Amino acid sequence: MRTTVFDLAKQKAEGRRFAMLTAYDFPSARIAEAAGVPVVLVGDSMGNVVHGAPNTLGVTVDDICRACQSVVRATESAMVVADMPFLSFVDEATSIRNAGRFMTEGGVQAVKIEGGGSVVPVARRLVELGIPVMGHLGFTPQSAGVIGLKVQAKDAEGARRLIEDALALQEAGCFSLVLELVPAALAAEVTRRLTIPTIGIGAGPDCDAQVQVWHDLLGLFDGRSPRHAKRYAEIGALMKEAVAAYVADVESGAFPTEAQSSKMDSATLDEALGAVYGAGER
Repeated sequence: MRTTVFDLAKQKAEGRRFAMLTAYDFPSARIAEAAGVPVVLVGDSMGNVVHGAPNTLGVTVDDICRACQSVVRATESAMVVADMPFLSFVDEATSIRNAGRFMTEGGVQAVKIEGGGSVVPVARRLVELGIPVMGHLGFTPQSAGVIGLKVQAKDAEGARRLIEDALALQEAGCFSLVLELVPAALAAEVTRRLTIPTIGIGAGPDCDAQVQVWHDLLGLFDGRSPRHAKRYAEIGALMKEAVAAYVADVESGAFPTEAQSSKMDSATLDEALGAVYGAGER
């Protein structure tokens, strides 16, 4: 049985933390499931880490829906959450149509929407229709061109607005709330004041849960990781070594060997060659 919104609420009430991780395809979701990740997010971060784009804005509803299908097929116990991509929830009708696709075609158990007061009516309506909604405040990647790639709500006015938005999203029926790039002290206060779980990313250690991007967690890219990320492995380096070894083996003739080849009876081959070329032309 999959993790439900009620399971997460119970964990919040009991003070038990949980992890959320992004996944965008069958193999990564299968690994996350086997590792015990209870919530998997099919994030629009695929724009950056899968599509190689500079931002998330080009990710479409079709992109997310297809990825959700793969992730759902790979999991049995994890709750799968679909990110609502840029401009996919601009009004009630559009939001219902797209969230409905993620639920019916994608097979997910919830959707996530970015934003504060402006998305509260949309969140409320989706919940009324039976679609669980995860909120997202602080740094919202779809608005990076307006708010900048930086820690949000560092001043008193920004902090006040974030607290009010968090309470409004909770009142609208959101079952959880992502806090991204928010000062740790503010995230702790929001977590204390809400009855729904907070999920931090770059928001300090006091949130009820944490979320990380698959590629950041596993070190799949060279160079500096985001400050909020912890590289638990250097899988990218290992993959590069493996591919380089393969290239070298092919170039030297060391691969494939008899172990990677199939055998054929010589008489059968002779018969086939004779049928094609004739007995005297082989």
